[in-house]
Amino acid sequence: MNAAEFLRPENWLGSGEGPRYVQLRRRLIEGIETGALPPNSSLPPEREIAELTELSRVTVRKAIQGLVREGLIEQRQGSGSFVREPVTRLEQSLSHLTSFTEDMAQRGMQTTSTWLERGVFMASPEEIAAFGLNAGANVARIYRLREAGGRPMALERAALPLDILPNPIEVTTSLYEVLERKGNRPVRAVQKISAINLEAREAALLGVAEGAAGLSIARTSYLATGRVAELTHSLYRGDAYDFVAELRL
Repeated sequence: MNAAEFLRPENWLGSGEGPRYVQLRRRLIEGIETGALPPNSSLPPEREIAELTELSRVTVRKAIQGLVREGLIEQRQGSGSFVREPVTRLEQSLSHLTSFTEDMAQRGMQTTSTWLERGVFMASPEEIAAFGLNAGANVARIYRLREAGGRPMALERAALPLDILPNPIEVTTSLYEVLERKGNRPVRAVQKISAINLEAREAALLGVAEGAAGLSIARTSYLATGRVAELTHSLYRGDAYDFVAELRL
């Protein structure tokens, strides 16, 4: 049964409760879960779905946009709507301070980076306050798209004092590996995790729809001496990560 036959109204419409767009949404989810609409298969255009289902285009668009936000369907510019490949969720422990490269290596996954910014820049007020710098001082900054297993996973922006990372160009894979060689690897960190909806640019880089769920993580890392060594602001795909903390009495 192809997508057009699967969506014919005599096969499903009226069999469930709720508004018509909810019924269509349920039918599409059923198709995805049962394999009737397999990963990477294309959906008919909205106009065609409206004709097939005898629903309005507004109703069809509302159902599809809901599934786009949930990450089940993706819309490719100029190509239409497609069923997304299921995303394997990764569990990230909050109990240990490790790098992205180390986390993925433990799972047997190769990591790559697309550099968006890397160099020496004038420190922001936040960086001056955190690092205890003088006004007008410079810091090292790196900003990159982190990928694992060929899939975009996170956007990671880090800032460090220049005496801790004098040459940010040295960082090619793991930042913490470079810091460890210099004896400047952080030993603890404080993290703040917030749920967000990804804006257009970040969503495009992460390969998800604008407004998709994401996790924003602000981290301050410290050396053994108690000195602040790193400020990191990261955006993670909400459909790919579960952060896990072990709690003890």
